[in-house]
Amino acid sequence: MPRRDPALADHLRGFGTTIFAEMSALAEATGSINLGQGFPDTDGPRAVLDAAVEAIRAGRNQYPPGPGLLELRTAVAEHQQRFYGLAVDPDTEVLVTVGATEAIAAALLALCEPGDEVVAFQPTFDSYAAAAALAHARLRPVTLHPPDLAAPLDELAAAIGPATRVVLLNSPHNPTGKVFTREELAEIARLCVEHDLIAVTDEVYEHLAFDGEHLPLAAFPGMAERTLTISSAGKTFSVTGWKIGWVAGPTELVAAVRTAKQFLTYVGGGPFQPAVATGLRLPDAVFDAVRDDLQAKRDRFCDGLAAAGIEVARPQGTYFATLDVRTLGEDDGVAFCRSLPERCGVVAVPSAVFYDDPAIGRPFVRFAFCKQDHVLDEAIERLAALDPGS
Repeated sequence: MPRRDPALADHLRGFGTTIFAEMSALAEATGSINLGQGFPDTDGPRAVLDAAVEAIRAGRNQYPPGPGLLELRTAVAEHQQRFYGLAVDPDTEVLVTVGATEAIAAALLALCEPGDEVVAFQPTFDSYAAAAALAHARLRPVTLHPPDLAAPLDELAAAIGPATRVVLLNSPHNPTGKVFTREELAEIARLCVEHDLIAVTDEVYEHLAFDGEHLPLAAFPGMAERTLTISSAGKTFSVTGWKIGWVAGPTELVAAVRTAKQFLTYVGGGPFQPAVATGLRLPDAVFDAVRDDLQAKRDRFCDGLAAAGIEVARPQGTYFATLDVRTLGEDDGVAFCRSLPERCGVVAVPSAVFYDDPAIGRPFVRFAFCKQDHVLDEAIERLAALDPGS
């Protein structure tokens, strides 16, 4: 019997089963097209997959080193230099993690004391608030407002106070698809320097920026020494199940994250690590093709729905598109998503789960368009037949 009721610790109250698990289970139970959870339905570059098979057959199936295989850490360092001109030392300034989610959690566990605040733009990926709670810190959101989603920099400045420890930035941004501009990033960097804050950046969609350019915050003046850059292989190479991520940044910050991370999973994905190293060294044309393919899917999905009279916000990056259900005469995105499988055989995710106050995100839902063309076409056809009054 538990010693107290309920058994869950107070700081994790409110964090139940994720909405992604709930909606994916609903998709499976109803045979619906799953445009909820963000995973592709095709594999990534063959060279990456073959490298994993080769590593498994070569017996690289035991624990890798705690910081990650040197060949992957070196490939991450090369990637940062190649794409962004950022110099990082693979020996001391790169840490391999079990996906970006673990990297973010380990960073906040390492950096935050109880009562510290983590400032982030909302809607936020649902793990951010949970990771802050694990560290007994508090997520302090600053809201991006549609339709332009311009960063409210005055509100960001006002949100920074004596308890602020970390600015957690996600660009390209999930779930809105916003790509932060150079001017916005420059002001975020200035505020971090002015207030002596650490920046933790979630850049997992770095190679899926369609409109605008992905610019890492670490490249701005004064930021290299105070930024932990986080990314992963899952989105770029369509291998979300491998859960291979990394943290890059100054030695002392990476060492702090490593201290927390080693007691979470220690290591993971042994044979996948050399495969991801192979992927990061592929020619630019491969990265361009990944982006162009997803951009074409974005246009196919958004244009198809627009032709059916359903307007979704066209994202600048990522592989998510947002619908305001009020345009369909409804007002509750959660109810809409839970009824959608029965009404037309499609699953989406309600954006309310990405806000500290669900009422702010109540009318919005998120669709993932990282699916094969025939799946998108079928989903468009089903959504086009949706009776708003049903």
